[in-house]
Amino acid sequence: MGSADTDGRTTVPASEPTILATSMGIHAPRRAGEARRVNPVFDLAAELAGAGPEPRICFLNQAEGDQPTTLAWVYEAFAGSRFRMTHLALFPMPNVDDVRAHLLAQDVVWVGGGSVANLCAVWRVHGLGEILRECWEAGVVLGGVSAGSICWHAGGATDSFGTTLRGFTDGLGWLPYGNGVHYDSEDQRRPLMHRLVGDGTLPTAHCTDDGTGLLYRGDRLVEAVADREGVSAYEVSRGPDGNVRETPIAPRLLG
Repeated sequence: MGSADTDGRTTVPASEPTILATSMGIHAPRRAGEARRVNPVFDLAAELAGAGPEPRICFLNQAEGDQPTTLAWVYEAFAGSRFRMTHLALFPMPNVDDVRAHLLAQDVVWVGGGSVANLCAVWRVHGLGEILRECWEAGVVLGGVSAGSICWHAGGATDSFGTTLRGFTDGLGWLPYGNGVHYDSEDQRRPLMHRLVGDGTLPTAHCTDDGTGLLYRGDRLVEAVADREGVSAYEVSRGPDGNVRETPIAPRLLG
C-alpha cells in the first residue's frame, strides 16, 4: 500500500531495500544526431522505487565537497526531464532544515563520484549513514556512481589518497563485498582489485566497466545492467587454491 507524502502524492516504496551501484554517468551515451538525455538507469531506479510520473531524486555530492559547479551541471542535466530534482549539501552546513525528513521523502537518492574516503568520513560526522540506512530499509532506492558505488560496500580501489590507487576498507558495508569501478577505463583498477581480493584485504568483489551497474535487493546481487553494448560486470573471488578468479556477469541492456 502506498503512503501519502507531505505534498499529498502517493508513493509505493521499493519492495525490498534496493541499491544501484554503478560506473554510469548522468547522461546516456549519445549517438550521432541525438540530443543529450538522462541515463536510463534513473528510469530503472524510479521503477524500482514504485515512483509516480514525476519521480523525486536527491543528489548528494559530498565526495566532491558539494562543488557548486557540479550541482549546477546536474540540475541542468535533469532540466526538462520528468524527475523532480533536489540536492542535499553538507558544506558549509546542511542546506535543508530536516535532513532525515528530506531524504525519506525521496524516491531515489543518488550519490556522485569523487573521494569515497572523504565521503564516508563526512557522512559519519553528520550521522548520515544511519539516516540513509533508514531510507534504504524504508524503500527509497539508493544509488550512485564511482565513490557513490563503493560507499555502500565493504570497500574498493580508490584514488582518494593520490594518483596511485590504494585499497579502501571503510565503506558502510551494507553490501558485504568489495566494489571495483571504472574497471575497463583506468589501468590500475583491475590489478589492484585482484590483489586486494587475493590477499584478503577485500572479500569477493563485484566490479563494473564504465556504463555498467549492479542491482542489489537487500544484500543480494540480482543482476547487472548497462547503458551501452560491449561492457560487462565481473565477480572477483579467491579460490580454495588461493588464486584469484574473475567471472564475467553479462549485463542487461537498458532501453
